[in-house]
Amino acid sequence: MATVNQSTDAVKQVAIDFLVNDLEIPADDQEWFSVLSVRCTGETWSVVEIGVEGLPDKWVLQVYDTGECDPSYTFASPVQATEADTGLEDLPESIAQALTTERCNR
Repeated sequence: MATVNQSTDAVKQVAIDFLVNDLEIPADDQEWFSVLSVRCTGETWSVVEIGVEGLPDKWVLQVYDTGECDPSYTFASPVQATEADTGLEDLPESIAQALTTERCNR
């Protein structure tokens, strides 16, 4: 496996691009997502946490030094599945639907 030295900004962008594509978020709605943190965990990959501003939910992705994302990312939320639509009223439909689905499926 070839090693590619990526900047933190590049790692952030790879993670955001992967997540919004996987969740099928339209381009106009993608600005709602932001990187909460990036942690390098050795020489071969980084952990990137992504959230939607104002909400406690987050996705945790692994970005490898090759520029690939592990497709088995984690979703974490303190919101109970019974309250899956809580706090989503002002969000674009695509993001509200993605969050509701993630909250119900964990």
